[in-house]
Amino acid sequence: MRIPADLDSLDLVARFVLELGRQGRLSDSQTYRLRLAADELATNIVMHGYRGASGGICVDGGVEADRVWVRFHDDAPAFDPRTGMKAPDLEVPLGERSVGGLGVFLALTAVDSFDYELVAGRNVSILAIHRSEHG
Repeated sequence: MRIPADLDSLDLVARFVLELGRQGRLSDSQTYRLRLAADELATNIVMHGYRGASGGICVDGGVEADRVWVRFHDDAPAFDPRTGMKAPDLEVPLGERSVGGLGVFLALTAVDSFDYELVAGRNVSILAIHRSEHG
């Protein structure tokens, strides 16, 4: 599906991910993790990629024997969300921590795999959760 790059479209992404989780028979926990990561990634594309400019995001996904995946394509400036990503220093008081990056860190560590490529000038990001009998 193609959605406008605006915050009002994020509900469409959430519904899509919930349906993929259902089709893939993911546990509630697995579906939540995939939805968290997809929501954070889509939000970052809108807020930091397009920065209020008009644009679109193509979202697709699938269920395979061993995983459920969600893929985002966008034409925002090239950016790999893993760039500069590091675990937050929990010893530093909250008010003294650097701003930004925590949401991406939490989202990308919530999924079992994350891949990013720049293909023909487009950002392509793939989030995946491994399927298991026990969730």
